[in-house]
Amino acid sequence: MPNAQVQYTLVLGDQKLHLNPLIGETIRLEHLGQINCSHCGRKTKKSYSQGYCFPCMQKLPQCDLCIMSPERCHFDAGTCRDEAWGQAFCMQPHIVYLANSSGLKVGITRVNQMPTRWLDQGASQAMPIMQVATRKLSGQVETVLKHYVADKTNWRKLLKSDAETIDMSHAADLLLNQSEADLDVLLGGLDQTDYQWLDTAAISMRYPVLAYPEKINSHNLDKEPVLEAKLMGIKGQYLIFDTVVINVRKYSSYLVQFNS
Repeated sequence: MPNAQVQYTLVLGDQKLHLNPLIGETIRLEHLGQINCSHCGRKTKKSYSQGYCFPCMQKLPQCDLCIMSPERCHFDAGTCRDEAWGQAFCMQPHIVYLANSSGLKVGITRVNQMPTRWLDQGASQAMPIMQVATRKLSGQVETVLKHYVADKTNWRKLLKSDAETIDMSHAADLLLNQSEADLDVLLGGLDQTDYQWLDTAAISMRYPVLAYPEKINSHNLDKEPVLEAKLMGIKGQYLIFDTVVINVRKYSSYLVQFNS
């Protein structure tokens, strides 16, 4: 349903908890002092790359530098950490999109990750503008476009208010006009099957937030293992409380007790 309110589920072990009905209620989170690698399961004193132990962070392809910088993909050089993983995740069609989260930004995602990626970023609007054959090419296009528009979300601004509505089609036309010469250089030697421009409408997303905080204070479960406060909303990766905010993704491998 267009512009329907986003629904959130918190995964707690084998259980799934629908969070939207708890907005406005006091909830309690307690880190029990244990972290287990999300890949191998071993105990680790510190979580690396949002959920991995140090050895896994060093060897897994999903923790390689090219994950954060896809234009640096080295699959074609034969040095991918795991060729089968690279085929499944990187050598697949990707979307270059514009999103409005804390303002206009460019981003990339696999085709099958829409709209999950936009919801993860807390985008209020999003619009695909191009489909390409591989993750590396999507990163190269993004590198060109980010000379003219942001490629990061300002998380503090994201959590202070709803984003002001943007005419996404107009913004896309302006951006592509600005970057036309640079894109011609990048795409000029490619086959037409490697990329295609998309003519799709923007979609809008509405987040369940009763009130935004006047001041952004981020809670750290490593320093303060107990968080008990009134849940005021959810946006992107963040739970918004009446006193603090917390990035749930950061604690995905933590053993946490939840009470409401």
